[in-house]
Amino acid sequence: MFPDFNIHSTPLLILAIQGLLFTLLLLWRYVKNQNNTDLFLSLILLIAVWHQTKYTIGFMAWYDAYRNTKINYFLIDLSFFLAPLLYFYIKSVTLPHFRFQRKYGYHFIPGILYILFKIFVYLYDASQPGFENVQNGYLTLNLEFEYSMILFSFLMKMQIAIYLAFTFQHFFQYRSKIQHIFSNAYSLQLNWLRNFLFIYTGLFIYMFIQDLINEMITDLSWMQEWWYYLFTSIAITYVGMVGYFTDTNKLNEINPNKVDVLHLAILESGNSDNNSKKADINQLKDRLEVLTKYMETEKPYLDPNLNLIDLAKSLDMTRAQLSEVINLGIGKNFNDFINERRVEAVKLMIKNERHKELNLLGLAYDCGFNSKSTFNRVFKKWTRQSPTEYIKQST
Repeated sequence: MFPDFNIHSTPLLILAIQGLLFTLLLLWRYVKNQNNTDLFLSLILLIAVWHQTKYTIGFMAWYDAYRNTKINYFLIDLSFFLAPLLYFYIKSVTLPHFRFQRKYGYHFIPGILYILFKIFVYLYDASQPGFENVQNGYLTLNLEFEYSMILFSFLMKMQIAIYLAFTFQHFFQYRSKIQHIFSNAYSLQLNWLRNFLFIYTGLFIYMFIQDLINEMITDLSWMQEWWYYLFTSIAITYVGMVGYFTDTNKLNEINPNKVDVLHLAILESGNSDNNSKKADINQLKDRLEVLTKYMETEKPYLDPNLNLIDLAKSLDMTRAQLSEVINLGIGKNFNDFINERRVEAVKLMIKNERHKELNLLGLAYDCGFNSKSTFNRVFKKWTRQSPTEYIKQST
């Protein structure tokens, strides 16, 4: 009897309700602030929760209680919309003043065509005699289940794979660019975007493997497929919660194209004549000396929010000049240059036995790191040891 609250249906229901709650919170915040990132993320969550509905009510015995239900005609798969929404969400976070333009609508044409096809199937089946006595009508059984479902499933998977590839490419290019300006590179926000993409990629791979097993090896039962929907429900809750509370507006204020201008200035500095090159080298040495002295005396790297722009102002240089000094004079990008200094500061504090007064995280914060994960990763990069291993070896 419906509703049946059992070990399979209850977790899905609770998690789906939580996902819907964060969907509504994001939509409400979008209405107040008109922030596109909230709109895109809320639509992603809404589609994910929508997809869970069919299987949640199934585990709650809906299909047993209502044998001739027509609900599957209305619970349309919206995956054709999900893939471009993932792409536009990442772009809305990483591009300054991003606005959804009318020309972007073509990304959603496959989804619109699929909905029109589903409407046609329903209207045709509903017009056939005896439709009220069956769960699936003539076209559903003889066209959709036999042919079109396989085709649409293949096209959906191809679309998701393509959009994920472009989205990952955009994200990693963006992350690489801003490392030339920001010392900690907004690790919290970037980690959220990375985790967001990894979660949906993991679910996509899981679904792909599950479908392969269904098609080529054996038909999986509803109970065997339940794990996929449980993992999806957990992912929905995580994405909703972390996505709502993570402030991505800081990333939206960064214009990565300005970083390209800095690199262009550096490249152009190497294309001048010999006399200009000598002058440039002398200027580079002078600026390098100023930078080195300032780093030793003022220790600006202890500020976790240090960035190329502020440091350039402190040194009375332009961003292009400072970027040139760090990239050409030192041979590092800004992120590595600052974090190496921070690691050296931590090592000095360990040498002075400050780790006995403060824990490792305290040392990391005092030396300019803004998270434990970033500290551990950077420290191991420069020392080839974890902080704990380094302390053991040093004592």
